[in-house]
Amino acid sequence: MRKSHPLRRAVLAGAATVSGIVLLLSLKPASDPSSAQAAGGAAPQQTAAAQESPQGGSGQQTGTQTVTGDVAKTQYGNVQVRLTLSGGKITKADAVQAPKGGLSDQKTAMSVPKLNQEAVAAQSAQIDAVSGATYTSGGYKQSLQSAIDKAKAASGGAGGSGSGGGSGSSSGSSAQARTVTGDVAKTQYGNVQVRLTLSDGKITKADAVQAPKGGLSDQKTAMSVPKLNQEAVSAQSANIDAVSGATYTSAGYKQSLQSALDKAGG
Repeated sequence: MRKSHPLRRAVLAGAATVSGIVLLLSLKPASDPSSAQAAGGAAPQQTAAAQESPQGGSGQQTGTQTVTGDVAKTQYGNVQVRLTLSGGKITKADAVQAPKGGLSDQKTAMSVPKLNQEAVAAQSAQIDAVSGATYTSGGYKQSLQSAIDKAKAASGGAGGSGSGGGSGSSSGSSAQARTVTGDVAKTQYGNVQVRLTLSDGKITKADAVQAPKGGLSDQKTAMSVPKLNQEAVSAQSANIDAVSGATYTSAGYKQSLQSALDKAGG
């Protein structure tokens, strides 16, 4: 076959073309710049999204509230309790008002810190009275219950989360306070009749809607009835002590109080 034969030229041209293609393929970069750039761009976006998630979670946990109970009047002065709550739990309790002056200063200094601690520990107003500070303890429990009721009402109105829903249902039951009036108890100096306010089966308030009047009876009633009212709330029963100097009024009070408890189912 001659060197100038057309078939020979065609074969050589084809071989040269194939060799050129192979050479071009071997020189192509191993990675595609555009695909590498896209992969690099996706990473920062993913990191930003991961950073947003913790921020949203921490924001939902800022649920601290402060609630101040109603003023409870006692024989030796007013008592008022302020609560700090977080997530529906009492984290701190303070007596913003307490009896002052003379012996009351000592009793307040002795009893209030204990009552504050018990309120946080019990997470309710079901705390023991401090020995030697019965009136302060009774007033503290009354104001504490008021603060708890206000906190439950506030959390119930907020609604929302699962824990908030639970608080709402409990506040609904505690909000169902009822009033029961005992039978009239007749005494040598006049009638005595007691009216109770109850919430969740607990006495939150006691009042004498009838008591002896006129002359010396006015003084004895004014002196004894406030004490008897407080003791009824503290004792949660009719097992209360008679007030010295007002024996008949005390006996009539206890009789009507027991009647009111019987009607309430207590």
